[in-house]
Parts: sequence; C-alpha cells; structure tokens
Amino acid sequence: MSNNKEILQREAQTLAPASRMEYFDIAIDHGKGATITDADGKTYLDLLSSASATNTGHSHPKVVQAITEQAQKLIQYTPAYFANTTTAKLVDRLTEVIPGEFDKGVIFGNSGSDANDAMIKFARAYTGRSYIVSFTGAYHGSTYGSITVSGVSLNMTRKIGPLLPNVVKVPYPDHLQRKAGENDHDFSLRMFEQFKLPFETYLPADETAMVLIEPIQGDGGIVKAPQEYMDLVYDFTRKNGIVFAVDEVNQGLGRTGKWWSIDNFGIEPDLMAIGKSIASGLPLSAVVGRKEIMDALQAPANTYTTAGNPVTAAAALATLDVIKEEKLVERSAHLGAKAKAFFEGLQAKYDFIGNVRMYGFDGGIDIVGPDGKGDVAITNRLIYRIFELGAIMISLRGSTLRFQPPLVMTDQELEQAFAMIEQACAEEAAGKLGEPKKSGHIGW
Repeated sequence: MSNNKEILQREAQTLAPASRMEYFDIAIDHGKGATITDADGKTYLDLLSSASATNTGHSHPKVVQAITEQAQKLIQYTPAYFANTTTAKLVDRLTEVIPGEFDKGVIFGNSGSDANDAMIKFARAYTGRSYIVSFTGAYHGSTYGSITVSGVSLNMTRKIGPLLPNVVKVPYPDHLQRKAGENDHDFSLRMFEQFKLPFETYLPADETAMVLIEPIQGDGGIVKAPQEYMDLVYDFTRKNGIVFAVDEVNQGLGRTGKWWSIDNFGIEPDLMAIGKSIASGLPLSAVVGRKEIMDALQAPANTYTTAGNPVTAAAALATLDVIKEEKLVERSAHLGAKAKAFFEGLQAKYDFIGNVRMYGFDGGIDIVGPDGKGDVAITNRLIYRIFELGAIMISLRGSTLRFQPPLVMTDQELEQAFAMIEQACAEEAAGKLGEPKKSGHIGW
C-alpha cells in the first residue's frame, strides 16, 4: 500500500467530513517554491497555492529563516496582555501597505474568518446600527459571523442555523448574471438596481452598519465586479454613512497584479480583512481600517490568546519583505498576462472552454458542455488528468478551473503547467478521458 493511501485510510477513521472538500487522494509531505511533494515522493506543480495562502511559495528561505530565528527567541506570549517587539513592528508595516490617506488602526486574529467577524463587530459598534449587507457567491469564512455573510454553498447554512441576525444578501454582479450582449454600463446599472431594492422596500439605510464585498470574488469563481458598479455601491455607502468593507483574504498580497484587489478600482475602503498569505500560510489575520472605527471597541471585545503571536508576525514581516524585494506584485501581472493569453488560446480551440477571467496571476476558467452551461463532469475529468500529469488544480462552483499558482513560479514551470493543461484538453476533445477513479462527491 502506498504511503498516501495508508495515511488517508488511517485519518478517515476519525477526521470529520465537514473539514475537507475531497479532490485527490494524496497526503502532502513537503513543498518548495511552486512545487509540492506527496508522501509517496511524487512532486507536483502547485496551481493552487494552498488556496492562495502561499503567494511567496512553499518554505521560502527568508520566511523560514524569520520563523526559525523568532522561534528560538520567543514562540508565544499572548498579545492579549502584553506587547512584543516583533508584532509591534508588524502593526506599523501593515498601516504602510494598506490603501487610504487617513489614520489607521490594526487588530490581529488567527484566520480570515475571525477577521471578517471582527469587521462586523467594529462596524456595528462604530455606527450604532445592526444590519450587514453582503453578496451571493461570497466566501468569508466558517465562524458563525463569517459563514452568515457568505453565500457560496448550501452546506455553509444547512443544519447549523439560526445564523447571525440582520444580515441581508444581494446579488453579486458576476458574469453569470449578465444578459447576452449587455455592456458594462447597462449591466452595472441593472445590478445596482438590485442592490438598492432591499433599501427601497424593507432595509433602512440609516440602520445599516456595513456593506462587505470581495472586489474580486475568490471561491465564487474568480469574478471581478465592474468598475462602475463598485463606484455606485461605494458612493451609496458614502451618502448613507455605511462602512464600506472589503475582504482581501483570498485576493490580496499581489494575487491580482496589485497589492490588493481593491487597488484595481481606485477605492479606499473603511475596513479591510487580510489573512492567508500575509504570513505565508501561518495562522494570522488582521483587520486594518480607519482609526475612528477601530477605536469603537474596547478589550476584550476582539481579543484572542494567539492572535498576532511573535512567530506569525515574524513570518508576516518576512513575507512583506519578499513581496517587495522580489517584485512579486509586478511578477503576478507578468505571469498573469502569459496565462491569460494561454487560456484564451484554449478558448478559441476547444468548445468546452467557456469564459476566461484572469486578473494578475489569478484565474477562473469556466468549463461548459454543449448547452453552454457549466459542465461538472468535463471539469472533473480535466483536473484529474492534469493531476495525473503532475499538477494540482481544483475547481470552483463545480465547473470553474481555479488557477492561482505561487507568485514565485518560474516561467519554465509555468510553461510546464501549460503543457499539462493543453494535453488534458486535447485528450478530452478526442474523447480519451475516462471518469475519475474516485467515489463520492468531488470538490465544492
């Protein structure tokens, strides 16, 4: 029996099924740069970056060194009671890289989920209002607050209600909502009318604390809102005293060819949630926002024993250095342009390649059937064949390929990944791909 199978069979005896979406039967042993190696010693190109949590690649030497040196010095003393020298430096660094020409405040957490929870708390405290508006297709996390404002999977509400009260969801302006031949202007106006409908019928704007949005949705399919739509929503919040908050947990830190996905819109948010890649995958999150909002609560309203501990803070400082020194934001744009051209070439060649969305090194590629609708079966055949050829790629919403490699991927590695994807597509077009040898539901 392979090491992978032995590990998975032993784990399956006790691991709760709610903790993992099933794709490939591997147990990852180690990683380096843009590759990961499983327990059987097979190495794969990583086209997922641990759900965009390792933008600097796996085990980047500078990050490893920072973690090691800090662990030898101090692993943990709870920032809930005392400052430490390393985390204090990170507070200053974060205020420097977050957009907005205003005084800022910072608070730390352990995951993107609790960061989004925190923004709900701060917005309600600051405004004295209770209602929160979020969007369909959103993924904000799995704690009760963040799962309530999410809208991407029925399994995030099934059997666990009641959820947080006074949360209203409006349609996200994704490409699936667009009518045939509809331009950005008409689409933005139509979707903004849907955004305003609750406010005109049952949701008082003067009782609404926050609008929370992913400027580019991640798990919703890698989908970017139109500029005009974002401007209309932002202006609405300005006119009505509503906190405008963005979730950058998945899409931040260079992923979209900008430092933050909101930078693609020229908008300065009131609050921003960050996580995942901020510490190259270590459990760290933060909310950064206008100081007057961040001062609206007092401890222990959002205090955690391990939030912003010294080791994760050291990893984050090194991560920010790597992104700047290795020009990974610019590299994201460079690699993304190559990927966009490649996938658009596939789109012209194969009927099952639908809409292609690429924002920096951040792509969603729809797989469709003869009827033009998303085809889960074709998608699963493709990702499993790509896996067999030596690369890790998963799906979103069942029929969208998720393309988010580490920003440190070399041009040569990218070309290797292209060759694997091209081969899988050619074999699918020729009818050579069989169904994946896996029982049960695959993916989302």
